Amino acid sequence: MKDNSYSAVMSRRNEIMKQAIGIDYTDFELDGIHFDYERMMRETGYTLEEMQEIQGKTGVGNTPLLELRNLTALARKLAPEGKGARIFIKDEASNPSGSFKARRAANAVYHAKRLGYKGVIAATSGNYGSAVASQAAMHGLKCIIVQETFDSNGVGQPEIVEKARKCEAYGAEVIQLTVGPELFYQFLLLLEETGYFNASLYTPFGIAGVETLGYELSMQCREKYGKDPDVVVCTNAGGGNLTGTARGLIKAGALDTTVVGASVDLSGLHMASDEQFNKKSFTTGHTGFGVPFSTVPDRSDVPRSAARPMRYMDRYVTVTQGEVFYMTEALAQLEGLEKGPAGNTALVAAFSIAQEMNADQIIVVQETEYTGAGKHIQPQLSFARDNGIDIHFGNPVDQKPGVNIILPRHPNLIKAIDLDMDKLRVSLIKNAIAGKSFAELSEDEINYLCLETKKDKAYVERVIKELQ
Repeated sequence: MKDNSYSAVMSRRNEIMKQAIGIDYTDFELDGIHFDYERMMRETGYTLEEMQEIQGKTGVGNTPLLELRNLTALARKLAPEGKGARIFIKDEASNPSGSFKARRAANAVYHAKRLGYKGVIAATSGNYGSAVASQAAMHGLKCIIVQETFDSNGVGQPEIVEKARKCEAYGAEVIQLTVGPELFYQFLLLLEETGYFNASLYTPFGIAGVETLGYELSMQCREKYGKDPDVVVCTNAGGGNLTGTARGLIKAGALDTTVVGASVDLSGLHMASDEQFNKKSFTTGHTGFGVPFSTVPDRSDVPRSAARPMRYMDRYVTVTQGEVFYMTEALAQLEGLEKGPAGNTALVAAFSIAQEMNADQIIVVQETEYTGAGKHIQPQLSFARDNGIDIHFGNPVDQKPGVNIILPRHPNLIKAIDLDMDKLRVSLIKNAIAGKSFAELSEDEINYLCLETKKDKAYVERVIKELQ
């Protein structure tokens, strides 16, 4: 009998992961703090053409690029003369499971079947669970989804409960847990007991699956408008959405496109706090995931995460819960498109940023998601009100996460707020070097940090010396 205590299972995590993914991550480790990211992506993933073929066989990808003419017109009314870029969305809700996560899941599940696994497991409270369940059903594999759903009183967020319903509809077994450290423990136990494949969000083939999105987006813009998008906005949580999209843009040759990350500002709320778990009205696309996963990318469920957003991000902005609810309603009533909350986080940012840009420029929100049941505005706001959150119209800048949700009383109050990219880069470097002195770091390690922060050698060396 194996020792299945928490400490024993956690000590076996690398062994369990190796068996459940089929990747020996030590092959890519280099001396010191760095590893060969590009070789890992190249040798364990698929080419762009292979991914397009894999996804196409299950109806994933080739989603439409839609111009939001009415929201563009509204943005231009609020912008200075000559400003107000054309706003577009890539309608990823058209994928089989209703989100861009189908691109990640298509690759992961295909890879699992190719390697001979009988089933797949994913730990997620988001759209990825239903995407994995959908793809598993198509490929005839078993599927288990592990969710962090409830607080200690057994109260579950409507959005998470809705996603569980969708996973079960596809035939998956859903295991729901209370908030806390047991999620990863239970996930590892299940991988070890079942011998199933770890369909992690953060594997090379999972991230590479999103590259087709960035590539498609660029090609569609060129075909229809004769140019690449000037700005692409990605809702940012764990970083895979932005990483994959940016890599796809690069493969398309869209090197001048500015990549913007957008997260809902939930500063002050702790994601692992039982008391605060239900004080948030968004389960993903918020700073509780976006900031820590940007500055410590390897905090994921694999030894080395393929999601490394700071390598590709040019700008990072936050928006408020109230602005996202407002924009969700505006998208439905002005454009006739009812979509879920995650993609509308990026749409709020795009609406604001478009007003800074020239009218002949193009800004694209690179994903939408399905809505329904617990993902809809009304159950989310009702849930917030039941949890003592004050909801009113006013200026969103006055919001206090966990205390109130302020819907903008006028669209001119919708403003994306820039996060300090330098502060994030410094935090990433500090976490990466873990107390090492400048003299202890090799030139290769310095170059690795340059890639991780998208900055030059002089910048990295200066930061390290200042951290001493």
